Amino acid sequence: MLTFLELAKSRYSVRNYLPLPVEEEKLQYILECGRIAPSAANFQPCIIDVVRDSELKKQLAGTYNREWFRQAPVVLVFLGDHNLGWKRSDGKDHTDIDIAIMADHITLAATEQGLGTCWICNFDAVKCRLLLNLPDHIEPIAYLSLGYPAVSTDQTSRHLKRKPFEEIIKFDQF
Repeated sequence: MLTFLELAKSRYSVRNYLPLPVEEEKLQYILECGRIAPSAANFQPCIIDVVRDSELKKQLAGTYNREWFRQAPVVLVFLGDHNLGWKRSDGKDHTDIDIAIMADHITLAATEQGLGTCWICNFDAVKCRLLLNLPDHIEPIAYLSLGYPAVSTDQTSRHLKRKPFEEIIKFDQF
């Protein structure tokens, strides 16, 4: 069994997928791992639209025009309900943060199950909103492609390039 650090180090952004479906049991497990993610004040403003329909995936690909994105058998669209999101006293809405926590749980659960993911934020949110017929208070925040990776060495090593510990971690003061 992998340690958490080993699991986290083995996860990378997959941009090349095998033409294999994701088994329903694995998908349900991964989604449950996301569902249990914590959220600010436990308000749970996160919704996931699981897109598997080939026609809808094709239309969604029009919001993020990358060929590798079209290969993924599943696209998870993370939606934030800003009516439910917790707001800090200065008004900061934590919906995006809650989505990030949920997506991180899912990326790691997918890795554990032998699947790959890629977090996507550079998409046309207006087109996505129209495609999914979203009400104004629901924001499409991120996509996560999901499927079996067709491994390439440049992908798997790139994510391990990190700043030194001392540059990122500070104790007690900046």
